[in-house]
Formats: sequence, structure tokens, C-alpha cells
Amino acid sequence: MRYTMNGKVIAAYTIIIVAWGSAFAGIKAALGSYSPEHLALLRLLIGSTTLIIFAAVKKIRLPDVKDIPVILLLGFLGFTVYHSALNYGEQMVSAGIASLLVSTAPIFSAVLAAAFLKEKFTKAGWIGSLIAFSGVALISFGTGHTQTAYFIGILFIITAALGESFYFVYQAKYLRKYGFIAFTVYTIIAGTLFMLPFLPGLGREVLAASAGSTIAVIYLGLIPTVLPYLALAYITSKVGASEATSSLYLTPAAALIISWLMLGEIPTMISLAGGVLTLIGVGVIQRKAPNQEHEVPKPSNGPGNHSRTG
Repeated sequence: MRYTMNGKVIAAYTIIIVAWGSAFAGIKAALGSYSPEHLALLRLLIGSTTLIIFAAVKKIRLPDVKDIPVILLLGFLGFTVYHSALNYGEQMVSAGIASLLVSTAPIFSAVLAAAFLKEKFTKAGWIGSLIAFSGVALISFGTGHTQTAYFIGILFIITAALGESFYFVYQAKYLRKYGFIAFTVYTIIAGTLFMLPFLPGLGREVLAASAGSTIAVIYLGLIPTVLPYLALAYITSKVGASEATSSLYLTPAAALIISWLMLGEIPTMISLAGGVLTLIGVGVIQRKAPNQEHEVPKPSNGPGNHSRTG
């Protein structure tokens, strides 16, 4: 079943690409006044509060008690680890490069699915992985940076990608049960709970922060943390999961452009070549067989394996 693209679907795609693409520059701006852990906490607090209000208005039901441990674990990996590690990484790595490194998440997802869920890791998967990590190597050594801190930053961002990979590999069962929006609400709130130990000192940091940094955190909490998920759920209900997530390959390009315009970050040609290789590798590993058909799922369903960015 195919769905003809219309203005609403195109607008939803645009929201996703721009919102998640802008998140990397927003993080960089917020880090001017906020520590990585307080930035993650405040961003998730704002996002969770918004989603709790949304859930109350939409009357989203509470999860079953038996599923709460898994929801907590996936929220921890997909949001606590992801946001904290990404913030630490962006202290040492440019926003545009961070977006390219995060795009490796689908490769980790495929490897994890093969290792733990016994899904077949195809020849295309191995080829795609080799291409993608060759791109990561170019990114790592093609920026002119030789400081240890830069490579530590890359490791933090790869850790963020790995955390969200676990999240996307193990979410499928719960997406079918609860639907994409409800499950996202549960896990974002769960991820926020694990950040609460960092609450001491947040108030002082907010009072001392520049207006620009605080505005950046509010933007991150309201827009990239919430809006793209709703847009992605809408697109999925119209065109199917595979088609809905295919546009996410444009997010690193948006991140690079926004980082250049907002922060003046200009990546080297070698880093850009590495980014292209990385995206090609991810494309190869996620390529569907020609005879696979993609049915439009029911509106409650959502994508089972995509890469969130930002």
C-alpha cells in the first residue's frame, strides 16, 4: 500500500530533519553555561513535563507493572546514557561531527540484533559496517585534532550511539503493545528519573547561566526532545515505518548546515568525506531486499529501528 505525499507529510518530514538537526548546535550553545549532566537533566525535565501534560490530555494509559523494569532500563539507555554521553562528547567535538558519529547507531543496532536476538547479519551488513567505520576513522583523524580530549569526545559520542542502539533493538515488542507515542512518553520520563541524582546545583547553574544558553536548553527540551517524535508517529501512520525513517539520513546534513550558520563550524573536507562514507555504510546495512514490501502500519505502531539524532 502506498501513500501519496502531501503537504502535511512533507511538513512533518521537515520538522523532524530541522528539529533533530538543530539539536547538536543547541547542545553546543547550552554547554556554554551548563554542565553536561545538568543540561541533560534540565532538557529531559522540560521534555517530560511537556509529555506528561500531553499524555493527560490524550488520556494515554499507564504501562503495565510487569513492563516497568524494561521501560526503566530502555529509558536509561536511550535517554539518560544517550543525552549525557552526547553532551560530554560535544564538549570536545564539533556539533556537525557529533551528528555524523551518532548516525552510526543503526549499525550497532544491527550487530546487537544479530548477537542477542539471533537476527541474521547479512553480507551487506558486514560491508556496510566496514564502509561506515572507515568513515568514522576518517572523521576521527581528518579534523587536524591530535589531542587526547578530542578522541575521548568521539568515544563519548559513540557511547551515546550505542546506548540508543540498545533502546531501538529492544523496543519493538513494546511498540506493538503500547504504540510509538505512548512508549516514547514512558521511556523519556524513565530516562529523566535516572537524571534526578544530578538535581543538586541545577538551580544555581540556571541562575548563573547566560540567557542564550538557557533559551537553548528550553528549545532542546520543547522541540527536539518532543516534537519530532510526534511528527515521526504521524508520518509512520501515513507512509509506513521504513519510508518514515529514510529521511533521517538528511539530519546530519541539516546539522552541519545549522552548525555552520549558528556556530561558524566548518568541517574539513576529509571529515565530510568520512561523513559521506558513514552514511553510505548505514544505508547499505539498512537496505531492504527488493522483494520486501512495506505495509502502512496501524497508526499506533511506530518504527522499530531508526536512529534518533540530537
